[in-house]
Order: sequence, then structure tokens, then C-alpha cells
Amino acid sequence: MGLSRRTVLTALGTVPLAAPLLTALGQEAASAAGPPGDVVGKITVGYQGWFACAGDGAPINGWWHWSQNWGQAPSPSNNAIKAWPDMREYARTYATAYPNLNGGGAATLFSSYDQSTVDLHFLWMQQYGIDTAALQRFNPNSSEGATRDAMAQKVRAAAESHGRRFYVMYDVSGWANMQPEIKTDWTNKMAAHTASGAYARQNGKPVVCIWGFGFNDANHPWSAAACLDVVNWFKAQGCYVIGGVPREWRTGTGGSRAGYADVYHAFNMLSPWMVGAISDAAGSDSVYQNITVPDQADCNAHGIDYQPCVLPGDVSARQRKHGDFMWRQFYNMVRAGCQGVYISMFDEYGEGNQIAKTAENAAGVPAGSGLLALDEDGTACSSDYYLRLTGDGGRMLKGQIALTATRPTPPVAGTSPTTVVSLRSRANNLYVTAENAGAAALIANRAAIGAWEQFDLLDAGGGNVALRAHANNLIVTAENAGASPLIANRTTVGGWETFQLVRNSNGTVSLKALANNLYVCADNTGASPLIANRAAIGGWEQFDLIGA
Repeated sequence: MGLSRRTVLTALGTVPLAAPLLTALGQEAASAAGPPGDVVGKITVGYQGWFACAGDGAPINGWWHWSQNWGQAPSPSNNAIKAWPDMREYARTYATAYPNLNGGGAATLFSSYDQSTVDLHFLWMQQYGIDTAALQRFNPNSSEGATRDAMAQKVRAAAESHGRRFYVMYDVSGWANMQPEIKTDWTNKMAAHTASGAYARQNGKPVVCIWGFGFNDANHPWSAAACLDVVNWFKAQGCYVIGGVPREWRTGTGGSRAGYADVYHAFNMLSPWMVGAISDAAGSDSVYQNITVPDQADCNAHGIDYQPCVLPGDVSARQRKHGDFMWRQFYNMVRAGCQGVYISMFDEYGEGNQIAKTAENAAGVPAGSGLLALDEDGTACSSDYYLRLTGDGGRMLKGQIALTATRPTPPVAGTSPTTVVSLRSRANNLYVTAENAGAAALIANRAAIGAWEQFDLLDAGGGNVALRAHANNLIVTAENAGASPLIANRTTVGGWETFQLVRNSNGTVSLKALANNLYVCADNTGASPLIANRAAIGGWEQFDLIGA
């Protein structure tokens, strides 16, 4: 059974709180050691991919990480998770021994071994603007090895299908014969995946991460010399090597072993671990002052990129504060000038730190389970809220929205007061309609405004908007990542449903789709459906916004 990082870090304590900070601290962005690539300037999410179910065909043949006893279905007395996934979009589900959901319906779970599950997760990454996934890989010579080998192929296929990047992240916790075996595993198995166009590259080199060197506990016992040998070996293979290291790596105290400075400085990028270290905004501010700012200075001095952790918070411990905890971390990391951000984690339901879609309220969790939902503090949150929040954090990291300590993302998209609008195309002076009661693509072909020509203008966070058609009460999407015409067929706002509203100097507006960063066009002088496929604004990309 894979060792939990939380188990590793439980005894390491927390960072002492500091005095309030001067807002001017860290405002100037540091120069990155490396140019923008697939990790520098990007959001990376940790992807466990380690959930299996009986009957899913996985070699591990059990309820991997869903229950304490993998041989028996998960239930209230055989539970290993702290939050329940929102299962409404999964193509294949598995019945558990939990009672039905409070809101009705069977309590089912997903298997990471199903390609459809991995595809859905990477679709979400695409929709919400998440750039890169770090696939967790524990000791591949254990009983889990065959399943983990298969997961690498499934992640590769999903990343290729959805235009995302991925890389291998070795978690060496508890790996007794790590030093020779990690080299063999890379050479014989994992290096083959770098042939994929979806494999992450930085500075032109394939990315690999090693998590666990220098931690001061029995699960990470290797000498500094052994660790340095492994880092240098991967660099000699032509890799860009990230180190998942203790938060005290720079001082060599507390959770870090002393005498590992040469190991840490050998990495191309450092990513200190924060799960279990902070639980509120004050803790994030303390980390900013005592760890992040001096860490960044040390990395700058040594030509190392810096990729600190941002975590949403443990749902079961009521840490999230409807996104305020996570946003404070984004703000602190961006104002410190960090080169990248690592989200801990995408799918870690076992520790309650997942950003993947999660039960919104009690109706979505099994009766009698004792599990909390995203509204645990009394604030309603949509199941995709932390995906949306991550997308906004990524835009702030990339300079697409201004640095702000105020969270721009509403817990439920479109909950701010809405304005009813209509769009008149300058291509032909006709109104945009959700044709066929919304069943067909949007097109500018109406001379007057009726119900099909009316839309709610919704706040999509980060200064962006979404459109909800009155024709069918569904959200307009730039379908197929913008490759297909706009159509109103979504129930929630994600990346494909989010647009930048550009106000032009002549009083018109244009819509830039976040799905592909292209402008919406009334193609063919308005005779063809609206589609986001233009790099610049011309007459066909301008609309009169009526009612706003």
C-alpha cells in the first residue's frame, strides 16, 4: 500500500505565525532561471490516479485507496477517504456498500483504471485551464507496480487527447532499494513516454520529479551522497529534474535532514511540500514571509526555478473557507515571483485536498457517512469551484489578470446579480439567437429580440463572463475547445464556457474564448454559426451589447 505524504509529515509541526506583512513585500517578480515552458509559468497538478474498484480489470484487483480493507467494498466502517466525488459525469461507476446518497441515488465511485475516468479528468484540466499533470509513481516493484505501469499509459493517452502536458513524479517514500531501481525503472519503462508530444518539457528537456529526498524521517533514509547521485544521473539522461523537498530545505532544520544543501541545489526546480503545514490564511502569510520570499531569493542566487505548493485545504477539517484559503496562497506565491505553482492535489480524496469535482452539499454524499461537502462552512459552492479557482490562479500567475488579494472567483458561477442582454452582430446587423430552442448552434439571423435572442450575462470569475441562454436555460460553450460553433448546452461554467468581454473603442464588444484564446466571429458575414476562430478583432468579431 502506498504511503501517504500526510503520514510522513504529521510529526513535523507547523510554521510559526508571523506579524502582519507589508503589502509591498515581494511585489517585484523575480527573474526565472528557465524560460516559460511546461512547468515554468504554468500550473501543475499532482495526479494520484490511484483509485481502483473491484471488477474494473486492474491488476491490483481491489478497492485501491477507497477503503481500508481493499478486499471489501467501501462502507461507513471501511472508509479511507475524507470527501466524496461528484459522480454525475462519470461514464462508468461502481456500486459501494454505502447507503444511498442523502439526495437519492446509489453511492457509486470511479476507478482511475478506466480510461474514461482519466479522459474525464484531463478534459476538466483542459476546460479549466490547468496546464500540466504530475503523475505520481511510487515504488514500481511493489504489488502495485503493474497497475501503476498501466496508469502511465492511460494518463499519456488522455493528455494527448486533451492537449495537456504530463510528467512522471517519483515518490520515493518507503522505497528500500530506491537508488538503483529508480534508474532501471526510468530506463526500461518511463523514459519511453517522453516520446509523446504531451510529455512535459522544460528548457527543451523532459521533466521528471523526485519527491522525498532530504525528509527527516525513517521513510526517507538515504544519504546525501546517494540522493545526489540519483539527481545527477537523471540530469545526465538529459532530464530537467524537479525536487519535491521539505519546506525547511533551505535551513536544513526541522523536517529536513542537515547536510543536504548540495542535493537541493543540484535540482533544476524546487517544490517544497506544504500539506499539513498550514491550514488558514494566516499560516499562508507566515509561509510567505518566512519561507517563500527567502526561498525564492536562494533559488535566484543558484539559478534554480521555484514551484511552491498551493493546496485547497482539507474538506474534513473545514480548512477551505469557500476558497479564501487557497486564493491567499495563490496571491502570496504570485507576488513573491515564483516560477510555477504545484497544486496539492487534483484527485486526493483520501486526504480531502482534491480540486476535482466534489459533492456540493449533503445531498451528494452517502447517508450516514459523516463526510462533509463543499458547503461545510455554510457557503454554497459548485462542485467545480476549486477547478475554477485553480484556473483563475493560473491566469494571475501568467499575468492574464492583475495580482489581487481579493478572490475573483465566486463559489457558484453566476451567483452575482445577472443582466439580461442580447447581441447584435456588426457583420449583418442581426441578433444572435440560440437557434432551435438552443438545440442548434448560435447564429446571427434574427431581426428582432425574442426569448431565443436573450441571454443572462454571468460573472465567470477573474473579470470574465459567461452566457446563459433563455431559450433553454443552459450555458453557452465554445464546443470542442473552440473548434466547433458556440452552442448553449452546458449546465455549469467551465473553461469552455468562459469568455473575456472586450469593450471596443466604437462602443461594441467582442468575446474572446478562454477555450482557445480566439475571438468569437459571426462567420461568413453572419450566415454561418458563431465560432471562436479569429486571432484579431474585425467587423465580424464585433457585437452591439443590448441591455448591459
